Amino acid sequence: MIYPQNFEQKIGFNQIRDLLKAKCLSTLGEERVDEMAFSDNFEEISTRLAQTTEFVRIIQEENSFPDQYFFDVRTPLKRIRVEGLYLDEQEVFDLKRSLETIRDIVRFLQQTEEDEDPDGNGTENTKSPYPALRELAGDIIVFPQIIARINGILDKFGKIKDNASAELLRIRRELSATASSISRSLNSILRNAQSEGYVDKDITPTVRDGRLVIPVAPGMKRKIRGIVHDESATGKTVFIEPAEVVEANNRIRELEGEERREIIRILTEFSAAIRPQIPAILQSYDFLAEIDFIRAKALSGIEMKGIKPAFEDAQVIDWSEAVHPLLRMSLEKHGKKVVPLDIELDAARRILLISGPNAGGKSVCLKTVGLLQYMLQCGMLVSMSESSHAGIFSHIFIDIGDEQSIEDDLSTYSSHLTNMKMMLKYCNHRSLILIDEFGGGTEPQIGGAIAEAVLKRLNNKGTFGVITTHYQNLKHFAEDHEGVVNGAMLYDRHEMRPLFQLQIGNPGSSFAVEIARKIGLPEEVIADASEIVGSEYIQSDKYLQDIVRDKRYWETKRQKIHQREKQMDAVIEKYQREIEELERSRKEILKKAKEDAEHLLKESNAKIENTIRTIKESQAEKEKTRQARQELEDFKRQVEEAEKAAAEEKIARKMEQLRQKQERKKNRKEQQKAEDAARETPKARPIMADDYVRIKGQTSVGQVLETNPRNTVVMFGLMKTNVKTERLERAEAPKPAAPVKSTFVSSETQELMHKKKLNFKQDIDVRGMRGDEAIQAVTYFIDDAVQVGISRVRILHGTGTGILRTLIRQYLATVPGVAHFQDEHVQFGGAGITVVDLK
Repeated sequence: MIYPQNFEQKIGFNQIRDLLKAKCLSTLGEERVDEMAFSDNFEEISTRLAQTTEFVRIIQEENSFPDQYFFDVRTPLKRIRVEGLYLDEQEVFDLKRSLETIRDIVRFLQQTEEDEDPDGNGTENTKSPYPALRELAGDIIVFPQIIARINGILDKFGKIKDNASAELLRIRRELSATASSISRSLNSILRNAQSEGYVDKDITPTVRDGRLVIPVAPGMKRKIRGIVHDESATGKTVFIEPAEVVEANNRIRELEGEERREIIRILTEFSAAIRPQIPAILQSYDFLAEIDFIRAKALSGIEMKGIKPAFEDAQVIDWSEAVHPLLRMSLEKHGKKVVPLDIELDAARRILLISGPNAGGKSVCLKTVGLLQYMLQCGMLVSMSESSHAGIFSHIFIDIGDEQSIEDDLSTYSSHLTNMKMMLKYCNHRSLILIDEFGGGTEPQIGGAIAEAVLKRLNNKGTFGVITTHYQNLKHFAEDHEGVVNGAMLYDRHEMRPLFQLQIGNPGSSFAVEIARKIGLPEEVIADASEIVGSEYIQSDKYLQDIVRDKRYWETKRQKIHQREKQMDAVIEKYQREIEELERSRKEILKKAKEDAEHLLKESNAKIENTIRTIKESQAEKEKTRQARQELEDFKRQVEEAEKAAAEEKIARKMEQLRQKQERKKNRKEQQKAEDAARETPKARPIMADDYVRIKGQTSVGQVLETNPRNTVVMFGLMKTNVKTERLERAEAPKPAAPVKSTFVSSETQELMHKKKLNFKQDIDVRGMRGDEAIQAVTYFIDDAVQVGISRVRILHGTGTGILRTLIRQYLATVPGVAHFQDEHVQFGGAGITVVDLK
């Protein structure tokens, strides 16, 4: 049961029907769209959904589906059930093409594919890629004999063939011969008339009333013997049929009549032949209509981003990212996005009571639930996430909008009460109710009380539903009774705008005060209203807003944490892949080294065996033996030298690493000793004027100008500073004559410079850069080279027009650290590379 009668208009399903009709190929599918109805049969709905889902795959994956000729020939077929009536040429042509389409569709859906050893028993099974549609096409007759017979009658353009019958062939041959004879006669008469000057040179024969005639000026019409058939609108031309061709034209008329009668005879004979098969043909057209309908549903599903959710034979709504399809298409036209809906109704939480501000999306939420559930039970794909679960309901009731009626003497509240009465009378545990502004339309106190009483009985019946309200007593009812749960449409209190997000678990605030303030209602009016309603209500509403805000905050936090966890998982997976790749590379390198060693060993053994064979074959001749031994010794020496060089290189590398490590350790110890020695404060005498001192923990040395027991005046460079005496320590006098050649560098800096030196590359490539970019890159490169102590570097700038090379060399000429620069050797790049020697 669907209530009320205009249910589809209220939820917008009539627009869905219009969208489906627009995607049908013929009136066959359009009629099926009109006949589409709500069903509560689980098997029937499952079959419809499976068929539509399979057709979506056909559209997305197949290019050969036959969907060209969907003609509705049912009316002509029903007409020729009467003896003597026949199909005309166009109707027969449409019948042929649509029967071919039916045949090709059935053939397409009955194709199978191999399923290699599905049970693991060594056998191969065949299966259909589209089982639901294959079952639909299982018992459809395709009428190849009728198609073959029509092909014998009609040509590829839908016209009756000359050889459709022997009589028709004779008639058309005689027609052609007679027409040729008339044409020759007319042309001869016309040439004579033109030579006599009766007719203009550019005149040609024409047709009037189906007869060939010659256009002649009125003054010359008596010059040509014949019948005047017509004259032009201006009266300046008359059309004469020469007497010589009158009989031939009469024969043409007779033959055309015979041709038409023969064609009718052929079509009547064909219609009589197929008359007994009309019921079966009409059944095949029902199949074609169903395919057109399913195709339209599939195309609409793709357009609306619809899917088939997990469908259960139970009363459940567990939807994630559900979207009102009409709203999404409307918003996308304006470049906007719709906010998806997450909603869950099950045995424990059957009725969702949604509260929140006006224009916050409560009614849209209600319509979304109603439309998607109705579409689903009509066998259509619905726009929601694939992880969603959907159930089935036997009844859907909706109470939305104003049903005020002057004719029926119904007020707004009376219409709501009528709807409540119908729901209480017919709803049960398999019903879904959708009520907007529950209890509205009358005095709030009694309206809220009646609404609560109705809600209590609906809950006791185990009904499922979505209800929107502003009444506080209903919110409290939901908190205190199992089966009913509060929900809120979220609102951004700071930006004063609705978020159109449904949150289940807490009631929502109407934000009446905030919205009134945003609209610009006078502040004294708002204050007066707050005083009338009472501070407790205002405070509770604020607490409710705070709860919603906090929940939204933590929900956002949870989503961010979830996203971070996903990112971390992705990074960990990436590193694991890289570790596996490195391990695989290491094994490949070891394998290659082992193969090289084995190859070298085999080569050595072969060399030894070859030497022994040479000695034996030469019968131990001294010279041959000595020569073979010498070759073996040379090969042995080469192998040993190669191994020794590799070992020495490895040892040298290790020694260099150890030496650098010890040197860094020694430098750190010396630095530490120097710092310890510098921190030692001489205690021989107190600090006096002209002594050199420094602040404890610092390195800058200054000279004392004057001192007293508590403070001391010290000159650090050009700056005079007043420092507490206990913060000073005696220092060595600086040596102005000798330049400072070394300075203490921290261990961290040394380590950084060491790493920088190891990673430094002596070549830089600036090809393709602009001039200023190249100069900047070279500047940093030369600075780094001087810093790490490199003596020679190379700059690859290319030849090109030479501008980059000139700019770089002009810069190098100004750098103090550059000792010399020149072109690279021609063998290694020539003028395209500049070699720079550093001081």
